[in-house]
Amino acid sequence: MSTLDRLDETNAPEKSIPLIEKSKAAFGRLPGLHSVLAGSPAAFEGYQVLHRLFAEETAFDADEKTVVWQAINVEHACHYCVPAHTGIAKMMKVDDAISDALRDETALPTAKLEALRTFTLAMVRERGNVSDETLQAFYDAGYEQRHVLEVILGLAQKVMSNYTNHIANTPVDPIMEKFTWTPVSER
Repeated sequence: MSTLDRLDETNAPEKSIPLIEKSKAAFGRLPGLHSVLAGSPAAFEGYQVLHRLFAEETAFDADEKTVVWQAINVEHACHYCVPAHTGIAKMMKVDDAISDALRDETALPTAKLEALRTFTLAMVRERGNVSDETLQAFYDAGYEQRHVLEVILGLAQKVMSNYTNHIANTPVDPIMEKFTWTPVSER
């Protein structure tokens, strides 16, 4: 059951209107998550800023961004974000083998991407209290301190969206319904 309203430019707080317009300009529509976040201009803007920073300013390539986003989405069992990021991965030209491995929790095509997923999941599961061995394994895979901090950035963004979607039970956007996902544990 949805417990958070979905808003648009007709009923959102005034400070959310420019953010709604920005979303519509970027996506050609108002994504369901954004319609829920519109209930708090501060949360909506915070999410948009974190998304922009992670998507445009990190050192990760498209495959790596997808690994961080989807590893977190799958771990949090986000019914909305897994399909959304499957569609986003396709738009970013990420190989379907990567998306499928993330969605199905199977091995990724490269050891480096697997190391990124392993580290990202350790950050989620251990709430940032990763061991020296976990951190060293991440570095040994070719990542640096910058990447640690950028995983944290991606995690902050995904916590906002995943938790919002859980509480709001945000319906999957029609354009992303073809990517609907069920957790492995429920198949």
